[in-house]
Amino acid sequence: MGALKNVLLAILVLSLLTFIALFGQLPALRKTPIGWLQRALCIHLPNSLKHVDRLATGGRVTSKSKRLGHYLFYEQNPVVLAKYRQIIFLALLTVSCTLFIWNTVQAVPISRILPIPVLVALPYYFTYLTVTHTSHFITPSDLSSRLRDYPYDYILFHPGTACRTCNLPKPARSKHCSLCQKCVAKSDHHCPWINNCLGRGNYRYFLFLLLSLGVLQIYGTYLSVYILGPIYREARSESTWEDVGNALVEAINEGGISIAGVGLLAALTAVLPLGLLAYHCYLVWAGMTTNESQKWADWRDDMGDGCVFKASRTQLGVHNRSQKYGNQGVADDNPALSIGLEDGDDIFVEWPISSDQVVVRTNDGKPPAGQEGLWTRIWSLDEVENVYDLGGWDNFAEVFRGH
Repeated sequence: MGALKNVLLAILVLSLLTFIALFGQLPALRKTPIGWLQRALCIHLPNSLKHVDRLATGGRVTSKSKRLGHYLFYEQNPVVLAKYRQIIFLALLTVSCTLFIWNTVQAVPISRILPIPVLVALPYYFTYLTVTHTSHFITPSDLSSRLRDYPYDYILFHPGTACRTCNLPKPARSKHCSLCQKCVAKSDHHCPWINNCLGRGNYRYFLFLLLSLGVLQIYGTYLSVYILGPIYREARSESTWEDVGNALVEAINEGGISIAGVGLLAALTAVLPLGLLAYHCYLVWAGMTTNESQKWADWRDDMGDGCVFKASRTQLGVHNRSQKYGNQGVADDNPALSIGLEDGDDIFVEWPISSDQVVVRTNDGKPPAGQEGLWTRIWSLDEVENVYDLGGWDNFAEVFRGH
């Protein structure tokens, strides 16, 4: 009984810590208890340990831990595989499925065995597709087509900017990955578990991977309950909490690690892939990537401070050309202020939505000097348009087409 409690408690704690680490950094949860716990767990606690390590060993433990972590999760090695290498979480999946199937195949009818091969195979299949996909990496040969994938919105993405590492013009919605050492089209994020970036093309496979993992875990939980249910009902004779607990313990002990242990692990961790899938479905519905959601969160904070202004791109271009006005008196990193001064600022992109808006932030909370009459202060994201949001179902259709 004591050992069982310890195992169950360990699974619960690990699941909770994983949930906090994964979801606490999301913009929507930054100012919630989950966000606070994530910062305490992933920022304040490591910083405290680094301080202790510096005092005790001169920082040697921290340095070696960083090298080991980078090797395991971001470098090509025998433990973490991209195309031809093993992936950690698939190794765990393989061991769990093998133990479970080996001990349950004789205990359930054939009708409940038939879905297992498909449900087990799907995570491997979608993992392979996700890690082997490379067309989302921007190269000089496909740069021209990538520049025509999405229009610049003049909020998150502006024309005329180049990647400082690749020295290539940056298409809208792209981002350079320091781990992959490439610019990624429609960059979402770099996933260490698959050792690849998620972007235009393989993002859909990632969504199906999360779904297939969640469904497999739910089905494994169902089979565990199906097998252990009769044992529990037979052991339970009364309706008291003590009798219920004793019957549950007897059923779990009868199932052992291969059935009860794997079933508990599947039940308690199914929330991780399904919760992450729900969040990404929300992003798709809203017409955003993870990278863009963080940018929008930063804009929202700046809007709350009253430092964000909106103008018409057409009117701004006419004014800039007539006044020969560049970036005088304002920050040099506001490319919107030079709109219309040169021809060819933008590339024509066939896109269902067009927008004439330009949005900038200023350090002093005042509109750009000399253009005050063209800019309107905005306080909310509701006052700007996300040109990449085609509408919920159309957004999903775009993703599933590999766009």
